[in-house]
Amino acid sequence: MKTNKTLMGKIYIVGAGPGDPELLTMKAYTVLQSAHIVFVDRLVSKEIRNLIPSRSTIVEVGKAPGQQSVPQEEINTGLIEAALKGFDVCRLKGGDPFVFGRGGEEQQAAQQAGLEVEVVPGITAAAGCAAAAGIPLTHRGLSQAVTLVTAQAADELNINWRALAAPDQTLVFYMGIRQAGQIQTQLVSRGLAPTTTLAIIENGTRPEQRIFHGKLGQLRAMVEQNQIASPALVVIGEVTRLGVNADNLTSLNALAEEFCA
Repeated sequence: MKTNKTLMGKIYIVGAGPGDPELLTMKAYTVLQSAHIVFVDRLVSKEIRNLIPSRSTIVEVGKAPGQQSVPQEEINTGLIEAALKGFDVCRLKGGDPFVFGRGGEEQQAAQQAGLEVEVVPGITAAAGCAAAAGIPLTHRGLSQAVTLVTAQAADELNINWRALAAPDQTLVFYMGIRQAGQIQTQLVSRGLAPTTTLAIIENGTRPEQRIFHGKLGQLRAMVEQNQIASPALVVIGEVTRLGVNADNLTSLNALAEEFCA
């Protein structure tokens, strides 16, 4: 049986970026203004939520670590049912919907239901938050690769720790606060020096942003002592020494030259 697509709504899977509303793309803003129903993640900032028109219906589908959350299958079903009723639907997700956002699963479910889907990219947290903290993810002489890692797991993280402990790269752990102790222990045991510098960025790009600098051997203690909470990123690597401002540019260039020597 053929589906009459003219009677159906469209699903937009939209990245809201790391939190600063000025980092929302123009296309994402346009979709927000026209959508009938907006399914919103927990990590979408209140400033971006305030951009949703009052005429739109907001459906909260956020997931929080350690708390009861809406199952992904239920979210998929909600998106599909709303679009089948003729509503244009915005699935608003923090960061980029295809980077640890399960946007691919939602796209696949909608397509299997015969619905039109459009993905609107967003600035992923690793790029947005690191840049806002003055940390380049790559830098000549310091880091030739970037690895994005999700640290969301109930128990043991199933990760190739030996590969992550390789030198001359930047590691960015999403959702890594609850696993800080395991990240520290595993990387050090695989050979990454406990003196390796790192930064923790809490609420990156937002007014309440906090940035903590330290070393890998201090990671667990940094999280506990500063009561760091999600959303937060853990950035590990020599690039965390860097900051794009005139006060330390000379010393940073000297550091890069030292690593190149």
